[in-house]
Amino acid sequence: MSHSHKFTHDAEAIAFDVKHRNTIRFNISRYDAAVSKGMARYNNVERAKNEAAAIKRDVLQNWDKFLLQFEKNISSRGVKVLWAKDSNEATKQIIQILIENEARLLVKSKSMTTEEIELNETAEKMGCESVETDLGEFIVQVAGEKPYHIVTPAMHKSKGDIAKLFNEKFGTPIESTPEEMTEYVRQVLRKKYTTAQVGVTGANFLIADIGGISVTENEGNGLMSTAFPKVHIVIAGIEKIIPEMKQLGLFYPLLAAHGTGQQITAYNTIFTGPRTISEIDGPEKMIVILLDNGRTNVYTDDEAYESLACIRCGACLNGCPVYKTIGGYTYDTTYSGPIGSVLTPFLRGFKDFSHLSFASTLCGKCVEVCPVKIPLTNILLSNRRKTVEQNLRPTAEKLLMKGFRLISSKRIGFDIVPGPLKNAGTYPFNYFGWGPKRSMPTFANKSFSEQYKNKSK
Repeated sequence: MSHSHKFTHDAEAIAFDVKHRNTIRFNISRYDAAVSKGMARYNNVERAKNEAAAIKRDVLQNWDKFLLQFEKNISSRGVKVLWAKDSNEATKQIIQILIENEARLLVKSKSMTTEEIELNETAEKMGCESVETDLGEFIVQVAGEKPYHIVTPAMHKSKGDIAKLFNEKFGTPIESTPEEMTEYVRQVLRKKYTTAQVGVTGANFLIADIGGISVTENEGNGLMSTAFPKVHIVIAGIEKIIPEMKQLGLFYPLLAAHGTGQQITAYNTIFTGPRTISEIDGPEKMIVILLDNGRTNVYTDDEAYESLACIRCGACLNGCPVYKTIGGYTYDTTYSGPIGSVLTPFLRGFKDFSHLSFASTLCGKCVEVCPVKIPLTNILLSNRRKTVEQNLRPTAEKLLMKGFRLISSKRIGFDIVPGPLKNAGTYPFNYFGWGPKRSMPTFANKSFSEQYKNKSK
């Protein structure tokens, strides 16, 4: 089954899953309420968004300059910087690091980028246990699943679902409360932190002027993942760069308000190197892997490059009516929702993933909520045009569109066919493509123009 057909099949199945819809509706309603309060703290949120957008556009105009500045500054403190053009290169680099450090256990925190390169699978093949330490990531890993959402990985699960999962996997009481389950995970992870040889994090921001890695989190798992292991690996997409540390004062609140509704995320840490002689905590070695993996493909596209300004707040997913209907897993890719639909064709190929750019109503909600003002609907449209130009759309669709153009190009095209014949022609759409919960609208016996002429007489 092709990726496109699988998407259609999965979307139809999940769209009418009442339990799933209720869970997502409940979880996103709580998000909406929190974000509403978060935005109310701003005197002028549009000004903040404009400033953030300007900074990220400046980054894209001077991308190489800031990345090289970052590399120079962080390398001066003993950090090894590696560049990976794709997931294969990144995987080879990680394998080498794990072998050199005889890693048998790694703890991982706050890194959707590692999902791109399937780090967990790579580590497991080498006999190195890889443990997710973010609570949501831990839950989906125990369930044998991938993250459902880039900010809230277990959004699709209710507390009852998680209690049942933990009961099956760990033998905890089926009636466990969220607090009790969280405490259980805390105790499990504490042992992992203190025995792991390697800690892995992502980066919310790469700070050029100081050569720093900024990680934001709410559970302290990022700090724990880097405090005990002897090796700290950072895996970050090259688009995460910002020019100056002082700009975090703008980005931290924007990311928190749009991501979770908080005034600021609970833990905001800047890593600048391995521990020094005077420090008792932290890694002995620090390695940063700067991952391209298709990002320069996006950058060279004059229409799509602005999507690299994304700060991964997840707001566009939570606002998107399509995402809320078909869910995160239907996209079958690391990044879902509007931003995923824009980026994935460039990251994984238009041939297999161009259909995602059609998974949008173009309502504009994603553009409205974006904290860095990415013109997502415009890019979705340009991706659609590229798909047609590359001859990747179904032949039947092309014929239908040509037929519609022929009919609609002149008024007579609508007038010449009587209403009953139009209804007969559209009747099959009730069973193919329109969905089982809707019916095609009924055409009047006479077209509007004919009715208007008769009324005017």
